[in-house]
Amino acid sequence: MNTVSAVNHYRSIWISDIHLGTRGCKADFLLDFLKHTESDYLYLVGDIIDCWRLRRYWYWQQSHNDVVQKLLRKARKGTHVVYVPGNHDEPLRDYTEMQFGGVTVLEETIHTTADGKRLLILHGDKFDGIVKYARWLAILGDHAYTTILSLNHWYNLARRQLGLPYWSLSAWIKGRVKDAVRYIDDYEIAIVEEARRQGVDGVVCGHIHKAEMRQFGSVLYCNDGDWVESCTALVEHMDGRLEILDWASMRNFSMLSLAAAE
Repeated sequence: MNTVSAVNHYRSIWISDIHLGTRGCKADFLLDFLKHTESDYLYLVGDIIDCWRLRRYWYWQQSHNDVVQKLLRKARKGTHVVYVPGNHDEPLRDYTEMQFGGVTVLEETIHTTADGKRLLILHGDKFDGIVKYARWLAILGDHAYTTILSLNHWYNLARRQLGLPYWSLSAWIKGRVKDAVRYIDDYEIAIVEEARRQGVDGVVCGHIHKAEMRQFGSVLYCNDGDWVESCTALVEHMDGRLEILDWASMRNFSMLSLAAAE
């Protein structure tokens, strides 16, 4: 069992799809991650706040406030924090090139790793055919996804009663539906083609809630995952090496107590 106790310092951290303002948000898991990690660069790769859901009904826990305050505190202490808005927090795209509380908002950006690789950073929704061409279908899918996340919540409460660690039912379902698998493949190919077009070595995105690091020819595709299902982040070590951290697995010893706060 990997129990993280000390604060680990990374050169860069990428997190996305937190969906603050929703019941599915694992804010306590994320706060635990932010408590045990520091970085020179911190990229918020979209869907940090779920404006879609907040327009329909207001849901905002103290832990959601705590996440925002923790991120702002990191910026004040010298972490270079960049916010790349996604489709769920798209109103922030009206404020690109501006800075708030030390956090810079950008449509997309390029990060150079310690070993010289240039990575395109974007949320990725613009390469999702459903979001791009059929917004109504994306919103309908969001409703269905919310229902699955609700089932996921009750399922994990039952697992907690049995002494079992957190496990994402929604991620398991998504990974076994053929249409979802094909959708993910199409999305990854579209993102990689954009990276090739811009002449970079790799791309870091979010949006589809599936953490992955995979080489497509000369282009490295990285998706940092999410904080409603998988609780994952992408990190860059001081030598430029990239790694996906599965925080739920790394912190199984505390996940049972954190799950109680859902």
